[in-house]
Amino acid sequence: MSLFPVIYSDEFLEHKTGLFHPEKPERLSAIIAALKAAPFASQLEWQVPTPVEVRAIAQLLQQIHSPQYIKTVQHLAQNGGGYLDGDTLVSPRSYDVALLAVSAWLDGVERVIATDAPAFVLTRPPGHHAEGNRGMGFCLFSNAAIAAHYALEKQGINRVAILDWDVHHGNGTQALVEKHPQIAYCSLHQSPCYPGTGSADERGEYNNVLNLPLPPGSAVADYKLAFENQIIPFFTEFQPDLLIVSAGYDANADDPLASMNLQPQDYSLFTRYCLQLTRRIVFGLEGGYDFSALSRSVVATIEQCLI
Repeated sequence: MSLFPVIYSDEFLEHKTGLFHPEKPERLSAIIAALKAAPFASQLEWQVPTPVEVRAIAQLLQQIHSPQYIKTVQHLAQNGGGYLDGDTLVSPRSYDVALLAVSAWLDGVERVIATDAPAFVLTRPPGHHAEGNRGMGFCLFSNAAIAAHYALEKQGINRVAILDWDVHHGNGTQALVEKHPQIAYCSLHQSPCYPGTGSADERGEYNNVLNLPLPPGSAVADYKLAFENQIIPFFTEFQPDLLIVSAGYDANADDPLASMNLQPQDYSLFTRYCLQLTRRIVFGLEGGYDFSALSRSVVATIEQCLI
């Protein structure tokens, strides 16, 4: 049996957000400990991301983010750090770490295309709230949107789907892909909730956006209906050559930043739905702030891919 790739670097721990910030390095440490203790630990291949200097990362970033915004993040880091907004922190190493996170997502794309099998990209900072000219919601660069555009440059990839199951709407991802006919975006998210975007009547320029706002307290039965009645038909019609999952795990009942009622094992079901569509899946970490629920959810996701 081939090994399941987890793309990770200890450098992702160097994005320092402070003791009381929910998006902290210990999120990754908890996931790593859980994966190394999992029954399938021997089936994992820990892959180090391609160094940023090997890639034309700056060129890729500028396809998505404004040069001025990129410089803002870089200069903030070089000058000791600071805040992009009330809860989005840049520390001295954050710019370099965020670039490496982008590279890891691109590695995920390359690996999945090469093997026709899923991969998990275990990075931080997250990305789905980052818009073209600003970071917000803990996010610096829009990893999923950059990865989708990058995938379309690859031979045989003509359509890319993005499924965002983070509890918060991926406003940045949607804004950066909704005008692209070869990218479809679907988000399940709590509403009302931060950032207040993601209305169900938004369809994108090419009917390529599907937003599914769910009320607080929604549980797996509600998500199951959404998958079976809307998400699967939406993506089946689109016929993607690659699926990117913005895998946030903050819809868990134990998560402190939202009010949904999922359990970690429910992500096994979500993963099965995705695997019905294609085995070409790049799972990339977004939110999830209760360490136990987060780590068990990632274990459930990867375990399903190994069956």
